[in-house]
Amino acid sequence: MADAAVLLLSARVQTGTCYKKILDLPLLTINKTMAEQQETQSLISFDALFKNATIGILVTDAHGKIVLTNPFLLTQFGYAEEELVGQLVEKLIPARFGHRHVGHREKFHSQPRSRPMGAGLELFGVKKDGVEIAVEVSLGAYNTGNGDYVIAFVSDISYRKESENELKRLNAELEMKVAERTESLSETVKKLGEQMKEVQAKDSELQRVNGFLSSIWNHAEAIIIATDNEGIIKLFNPTAQQQLGYTAEEVVNRHSLTLFHDEGEVAERAALFSSQLKQEVLPGFDTIVAKARQNLPSELEWQYLGKDGSRFPVTLTVSALRDGDGLISGYLGIAIDISERKQAENELRLALEKERELNELKSRFVSLASHEFRTPLSTILSSTFLVSRYKRAEEQEQREKHTQRIVSSVNMLTDILNDFLSVGKIEEGKIQVRYADFDVKQHVTNIIAEMQGLRKAQQLVEYHHEGDVQLSLDPALLKHIVMNLLSNAIKFSPSGTLIQVDTRCAGQQFSLKIRDRGAGISKEDQQHLFERFFRGSNADDVQGTGLGLHIVAKYAELMNGSITCESELGKGTTFTVLFNL
Repeated sequence: MADAAVLLLSARVQTGTCYKKILDLPLLTINKTMAEQQETQSLISFDALFKNATIGILVTDAHGKIVLTNPFLLTQFGYAEEELVGQLVEKLIPARFGHRHVGHREKFHSQPRSRPMGAGLELFGVKKDGVEIAVEVSLGAYNTGNGDYVIAFVSDISYRKESENELKRLNAELEMKVAERTESLSETVKKLGEQMKEVQAKDSELQRVNGFLSSIWNHAEAIIIATDNEGIIKLFNPTAQQQLGYTAEEVVNRHSLTLFHDEGEVAERAALFSSQLKQEVLPGFDTIVAKARQNLPSELEWQYLGKDGSRFPVTLTVSALRDGDGLISGYLGIAIDISERKQAENELRLALEKERELNELKSRFVSLASHEFRTPLSTILSSTFLVSRYKRAEEQEQREKHTQRIVSSVNMLTDILNDFLSVGKIEEGKIQVRYADFDVKQHVTNIIAEMQGLRKAQQLVEYHHEGDVQLSLDPALLKHIVMNLLSNAIKFSPSGTLIQVDTRCAGQQFSLKIRDRGAGISKEDQQHLFERFFRGSNADDVQGTGLGLHIVAKYAELMNGSITCESELGKGTTFTVLFNL
């Protein structure tokens, strides 16, 4: 069947003679053998495919002149066939691109190669009425005894372009830079079939052009599968063999199109189509062709299954093939692998989410900084003024008091800035874990000693270690975790209370537990403790950014650890950090 198609298209390209005239000639005039008659029947069958094509098909010679157009392309651009055949292909290109396209065309002919749909170019066509449309074009270059030809498959993607432009507009509100780099890779394939009109009934010409259309069939950058009315595969092109892993012999006349579909996905679509079409759609081949049977747009994304069990996303367009009486005789499925497009969409989605998070971080920083910086800055300003007023020697105590207030406020500002810097490094993935062997008991003891000055009156910090003292973690990150949890315990516990710090090395695990007897945390607040900028409902009167526990959780995660919280209002809180060594 593929060879017959080659004969038809190439003969039309080279002679411009309508094949229908050949089919109308008496058998005695054509003087065909039985083999030739069978070849003619194959031509008619392949022509039925081409007549149902729902994508524009265009063939040009080496000089860029149009030698063949299919009816769908004529409908797309609003021309009659005689208005295009013999014209330069630039007739279908907006004038502002015409001069450049001549150079591109000549360069393509000097180094011809196949180019699939959506190869990164933004292309436009112009209809007869002057309206411009966005298009995708798939090119193939082939050589016959009569010269070089280029075949182009043209899809109108104006609607998709409108959707992409709307998405870009929305993305621009978040970050113009993202919109500039956004390139929609979404591809759509409109109804595709194959239609052939004219061919000359000369045996020598049929032999000569046989390889022309065979090359087209063999080099199409799409999975093309034709089935009979029951779904049994009748045609299976080389791209389908390559991408799905089956040979034509394995599937033709042996399997249904459902061989390449996931049963679960088909069942879900069957239920959806039953609701949309208001009639029962049975899971299976009926689901795949349900819309095509009613001449409805049937382009959908599916997961295709390869012979080796691999999966890849495709856009599948199914067209019903009808005979002269309008009855369905089979179906034509055109599938385009959109793996790269889906990957690009996922990368874009992740980039947008990242941009949203960064914008949120910036906004929260400005809001929090304006609030949290006000108190220490006011303290520094007032204390600096008062220190300048105490000039006598006997006023040294007052000077030291205000100097200490200044130092304390500066430290507070430093802690706030360090929290923001830490979050920024975490978000950018710039935190590096530097493992080292150290004495964990001595390390934690030193940290507690450094924080003695933060304790309230009569507060007691009690430390106990169990197990081996040698530990392999990042001591700097562990220090930040201990200091953050211990400072929280001190801030949220009243004077005269006990704070317990326990560490334990057992087997392949190390645990850090810090328990206080302070205000406690409500069950509702515990669900959000480790989110950025979250502060408990009973923490309004305590200085803080709401970033500390978020940083602790991220640092623990970087060292293959996790953090949990147990708390009850009025009875204290226990944080436990567990590391898998």
